[in-house]
Amino acid sequence: MLMTILAVVLVFGGLIFFHELGHFSVARAFGMGVSTFSLGFGPKILKKKRGKTEYALSLIPLGGYVALVGETDEAELPEGFTREESFSLRPAWQRLLVVLAGPVANLLLALILCVIVALGWGVTSMLPSVGDVQADTPAQRAGLQKGDLILSIDGRAISTWQEMSDTIAASNGATLTMEIGRKDAQGRESVLEVQLAPERSTRKTLFGETETAWLIGIRSSGAIETRELGFLDSLRAGFDQCGAMISLTWQGFVKLVERVVPADQVGGPIMIAQVIGEQASAGLAGILGLAALISINLGILNLLPVPVLDGGTVVFCLWEIIFRRPINKKVLDYSMRVGVALLIALMIFATFNDVMRLIRG
Repeated sequence: MLMTILAVVLVFGGLIFFHELGHFSVARAFGMGVSTFSLGFGPKILKKKRGKTEYALSLIPLGGYVALVGETDEAELPEGFTREESFSLRPAWQRLLVVLAGPVANLLLALILCVIVALGWGVTSMLPSVGDVQADTPAQRAGLQKGDLILSIDGRAISTWQEMSDTIAASNGATLTMEIGRKDAQGRESVLEVQLAPERSTRKTLFGETETAWLIGIRSSGAIETRELGFLDSLRAGFDQCGAMISLTWQGFVKLVERVVPADQVGGPIMIAQVIGEQASAGLAGILGLAALISINLGILNLLPVPVLDGGTVVFCLWEIIFRRPINKKVLDYSMRVGVALLIALMIFATFNDVMRLIRG
């Protein structure tokens, strides 16, 4: 329990710190005033003032904030700050960059974590090993068996299940020549060559949708391989993994809006804490990988065009840049109220889902 609590605090605290650091760094680069940089909410446990900014560690670690001077036109300037340091009086493009800096910092952190994992632990991939051959399929008719290892397709070496799947999907039904590695009962290895033509069939996607694709009728054995990487290969692997996470996260948001993903799958702080606790017991690599995924989710969530989120402010800044005038203050005020209500409702709904999952066991 102590390890779980510590892991949750460190992961949440680190991600939020990086997010707020993004806002803070760009604001200070433009010479904007920052009155407070706090990690956490509520009463301040520790605080120290450097220059005009107070740096604080607050009691509730699941959050944080950067208090920019003059965040609204009506905001009074704290003592010691000038109008030139006011956020609201700066050009819209500067405010836009300050707002975008938080989510971008989260995406950058995710990339750094993915590179660290690849460099420290290598990359793990699923081998193109046959776990099951379905009846009346091209694979069965070609003689493939459980335990076979796909070595190459049409002369191209195959090292992962994804490579094999992509090659088969791109065949458009053309006959493929496969080299198969097989072990007999005595453990002797042999290489066989088979030919088969993929057939159009249906399968379930990661989000539970049914799609048609060119398939040969095999399932993975689940065998995996971990490869150590040098620095440059780790960079490439980190970029690839981070890009895949961003794509998957964005698709998840879209599928949720399209109601492909059931609403009861939305999780809140309790579910996230549970997952972090599970990964904490699995080792540092798991924690870092999960932190990267949560960081991407935090970045993309904040970019959604909802008032009170960074994405909502981005929309307001873009409006001002395009139409050369700020959005109507009444519209801004009402939209903020709606945004707060939506955010509170989402948190209540996510927490309700978490509690129901706990009750159901």
